[in-house]
Amino acid sequence: MAITIGEHQLKLILDRLDMVRVELLRLRAMLLPEEELDEKEKEELEEARKEIKEGYGVNLKDLIEELG
Repeated sequence: MAITIGEHQLKLILDRLDMVRVELLRLRAMLLPEEELDEKEKEELEEARKEIKEGYGVNLKDLIEELG
């Protein structure tokens, strides 16, 4: 069985995945407030904040690879 989605539907899915990713980061920060970030993690967090502010999205393929 094959499922076909349109470009608009794919964009909606990717937008929702972005929102989920941001929410997971917020929850992680709330649950682990005592955790100290190393310099690399601080740079990655700052880069992610810049990307969110600039409206960048997440490529679904990259997200799947990152999350396994």
